[in-house]
Amino acid sequence: MRTHTNRKHPHDDAPDTTDAFRRMAALPDGAERRLLRQEIVYAWLPMSERLAGRFRNRGESLEDLRQVAALGLVKAVDHYDPSRGHAFESYAVPTVVGEVKRHFRDHMWALHVPRRVQDLRNRVRVARRDLAQSIPGRDPSAAEIAEYTGMTEEEVREGLSALESFTALSLDAETAGSEDGYSLRDALGAPDPAIDVLVDREAVKPELSKLSQREQRILYLRFFRDMTQSSIAKDLGISQMHVSRLISRCCEHLREQVMQEAA
Repeated sequence: MRTHTNRKHPHDDAPDTTDAFRRMAALPDGAERRLLRQEIVYAWLPMSERLAGRFRNRGESLEDLRQVAALGLVKAVDHYDPSRGHAFESYAVPTVVGEVKRHFRDHMWALHVPRRVQDLRNRVRVARRDLAQSIPGRDPSAAEIAEYTGMTEEEVREGLSALESFTALSLDAETAGSEDGYSLRDALGAPDPAIDVLVDREAVKPELSKLSQREQRILYLRFFRDMTQSSIAKDLGISQMHVSRLISRCCEHLREQVMQEAA
């Protein structure tokens, strides 16, 4: 005859606070009610700490998780209604667990992540943990996770990409495999100053066509060929002073015309 060893439920040592809850519900606000409430919370703290332990090694210290779970326990004590006939544990456990999960959702992400993506991440994480027992030595593929969870492979990949996304890397962090200190900041683009030049060129183009051929050539040689005023004067057979006056007059005329068009 086979004998079975009775396995104790994690909360089988939960205190019997049924009478305490009934007494607290009948008491008005005051010192006596606050003291009884405190005693109930202390009696159930071991349970909330065990629940907090389920979430260890996820980027948050166990002590902080215990504090969050204790806060959830206090909320459960305050909102529990013994007249409904349900055991306090059945109400407290989801309340405490929900408080811890909200803590992760609201405080452990460096950037705002949609709730849908967070849910996908959690489903993928649990599936990987479960599948690791049947396929030791390697991580399950996206197809295997999708089959196990009923998710699409696209959803699995989205969940996988969010698995390690609680924190953001510094822009000064060195990129993987870099040996010369190349950082993420070095890989970012920057505003192209040539864009502003392009805008300016397009703005003056209609007015340039109205200048004389000599004036157009002078501006072309100065600003597109980067020639000095002396070189331009020699090329055109005029004085450098005359070239300077023509450039100043043309630029002033173009500026006025562009400003009038903008106005």
